[in-house]
Amino acid sequence: TQRQVNACAVGTSLMTWAVMSNIQKSAAAALAILAVREKVAPMPRVLVWYAIALIVLIADQLTKAWIVGAFGYGESTFITAFFNLVRAHNYGAAFSFLSDAGGWQRYGLSILSAAVSVTIAVWLARQPLDRWMESAALALILGGALGNLYDRVALGYVVDFLDFHWSGRHFPAFNVADAAISVGAVLLLIDAFFHRDGEGQ
Repeated sequence: TQRQVNACAVGTSLMTWAVMSNIQKSAAAALAILAVREKVAPMPRVLVWYAIALIVLIADQLTKAWIVGAFGYGESTFITAFFNLVRAHNYGAAFSFLSDAGGWQRYGLSILSAAVSVTIAVWLARQPLDRWMESAALALILGGALGNLYDRVALGYVVDFLDFHWSGRHFPAFNVADAAISVGAVLLLIDAFFHRDGEGQ
């Protein structure tokens, strides 16, 4: 109905504002701490990265909760010519990888996500002060991994809702956690390139 469409539009705008607001606030807080690190005794740097991971986790779970409350399974809403909101359940990894593996992936991916999360948390705690891009990337990946891990443990599947498409072809639906993991992976590649370049000079 028109009321449902209006509600979805309003909800989408509020959700986008809330996510962007949280990301902007976390980025501003991180930059402020970096700016004064030479003037005052700052909090342990790792707490900044853990805070960013926590913000990603909260944003991921809030958006998923909104989708579950506003949409039935398989229901979608047209937003633009290339983007829909849809409620999808992914039993596999990011972007529906291994979604049809037969059921074992719930436990296998949960164990893998937990191990990766612990490894990244320890990695962040041991990061040198000058590796801020690598740390930011790890924080994004950590938050995303924890967001999808929670879904797998609590629900047995991951809630996806971002549906991009073009010319009738749909990219696998994904969520905030998947987006954070992807951005983190790209930042890791960029950091590795420039770090290697710096070492070669």
